[in-house]
Amino acid sequence: MKKTILIISAATLFSCSKKGNENTAVISPEAKKIESINVERRKLNDRIAIRNQQNIFRDLSGKHDLKFTSDETSAFFGTANFEKTGRDLYTVSGNAQSGKNTLEIKGTVKRVSEKHLNFEGVITQKINGTVFKRTSKTTFLDEGKGKFWRLQNKINGSGFVDYIDIYF
Repeated sequence: MKKTILIISAATLFSCSKKGNENTAVISPEAKKIESINVERRKLNDRIAIRNQQNIFRDLSGKHDLKFTSDETSAFFGTANFEKTGRDLYTVSGNAQSGKNTLEIKGTVKRVSEKHLNFEGVITQKINGTVFKRTSKTTFLDEGKGKFWRLQNKINGSGFVDYIDIYF
């Protein structure tokens, strides 16, 4: 009796063979169609994301000449560095110096047209010992007088006209 039970159990073990990975899910035709649509949507969204990062206007990244001119002092020069952070959006930092007279610019620039740069940040100038800070939103405009954008908020704290130009 023990032998027959042993023979039956051995036969049962060998008769049940394992068949690979039968747990693979069968995907219905409708699920395949949905998945192919999702793949196409991902491709389209990726193309849109790339397109939204491209500038509308010419890229301003890099160094640009910076010039300060005033009725109080002679002109002096420096550089302003533009780093792209988004679509026609840049961080800008730079300075110009002549002796004890200095100009420092830090902030963000959004190019809104070929002629307009909207600036938000701080422009600090120290002219003949007087410090003046500009912190309000302002615009640099290409007035057609040369290859530069000129700060439109020209009157400083002393009532003098300052010309701050960023060359392109």
